[in-house]
Amino acid sequence: MSSACPFAGAAPAGSVCPMKVVITDNKDQSGDGDKIEKDDKNAAVVSPKCPFGYDSQTFKLGPLSCVVCQALLFESSKCVPCSHKFCKACISRFKDCPLCGADIESIEPDTELQDTVDSFIEGHARIRRSPITADQKDVASESKNVTYEDASMERGAFLVQQAMRAFRSQNIESAKSRLSLCVEDMRKQVELSADSLELCSQLGAVLGMLGDCCRAMGDSGSAINYYKESVGFLSKLSISDLELVHTLSVSLNKIGDLKYYDGDLQAARSYYSQSLDVRQRAVKENPKVMSQVVDVAVSLAKVADVDHSLGENNLALDGFQEAIKCLDSLSLDPKESGLEQRRLSVLEFLHKQMQEYETSASPITST
Repeated sequence: MSSACPFAGAAPAGSVCPMKVVITDNKDQSGDGDKIEKDDKNAAVVSPKCPFGYDSQTFKLGPLSCVVCQALLFESSKCVPCSHKFCKACISRFKDCPLCGADIESIEPDTELQDTVDSFIEGHARIRRSPITADQKDVASESKNVTYEDASMERGAFLVQQAMRAFRSQNIESAKSRLSLCVEDMRKQVELSADSLELCSQLGAVLGMLGDCCRAMGDSGSAINYYKESVGFLSKLSISDLELVHTLSVSLNKIGDLKYYDGDLQAARSYYSQSLDVRQRAVKENPKVMSQVVDVAVSLAKVADVDHSLGENNLALDGFQEAIKCLDSLSLDPKESGLEQRRLSVLEFLHKQMQEYETSASPITST
C-alpha cells in the first residue's frame, strides 16, 4: 500500500518505520525485501511499515480488535480493575472479564484507544484520488476519478468484513457504523462512475446490509429506506448474475416482510410479487439452477400467504399448489443437502397451510 502508516511517527528507534537506507552498491542492504528506490544521493527510502505490526494486506489487527466479536474495536471500553479492552456493546453482556475472569466493577470508555482504531482505518485502507498527470492539471477536481490505493484489500471490503463479524456477534452499532463509512465512500465513487455496474452491485449489497442493521435495531423505517435504495441500484443489473438476482429478490422480500408486520398487506403483496417476478425471470434464463426454483417456490408461498390474509382464498390456494408443484418436481443431487433441507422446510410450511387453510399464518422469514 502506498499511503504512509498513521503510526509511523510513534515508532521507536531501530524499528521498521520509514528511514533512509544508504546503498553502497546496487544490492538491497535492508534485508526486509522492500523495494528500494534510489535518490540523487545514492540513498533510498524503505516503504512505510506499521511499527506496531499491523499489516494492511492481511489485517493482523492485534490489540485493535475485540476478542468477543473479532472485529475492530467500536466504542472501546476498559474493564475496571483488570483494564482489558473490548467493544462497549460486547463487554456490557459480561459480569466477568472474558480474558482474565476478574469481576467487572465498572466499564470506562477508552477514547485514546478508539482514536487509534479510527486512525488505523483511515491510514491503512483509505480511498484516495488518482495522481494528477500532466494532462489532468487543468481539469477540475470534481472530474478526477476516485480509485482505491490498496487493490488487494480495499477499504470497502475491509469495512464490510469488520461489519459482518460485528453483526454476527450482535454488535449491531459497530456493524452499522462500519457499513455507513463504506456507503459514504461508495456513494462518492458512484457519482463519478455512474455507469459502473460493479459499483452499483457493491453499493446495493452494502445498503441491504445496512437495512439489516436497522431492522435488527427495531428501526423499520430506516431499514425500508435502505432496502429500497438497495433495490434501486441492483435493479440496474443483469439477471444473468444469479448472486445479484438473489440479493435483489431478498431485499424486495424484506421490504414486504416489514410492510406485512406493519399491517400494510397490499404493500407487502406488491413487494413479494416483484420479488417473484425477478426470480421467475431468472429461472427462465437459468432453468437448471435448482436453488432458483426453490426461491420461486418461496416467493409463491409469500404471495399466497398474503392473499390468504386478504381473504383471497382462491388465489392463495392456487399459489400454494403451484409452489408445492415446483418443489415436488425438483430432483436434487444428494450432495446438495443444504438445498434439500431448505426445500423440505418450505414444503412443510406449504402443506401446513393447505391443512390449516382456515387459520391465520405468519409470513415466511426472508430468504
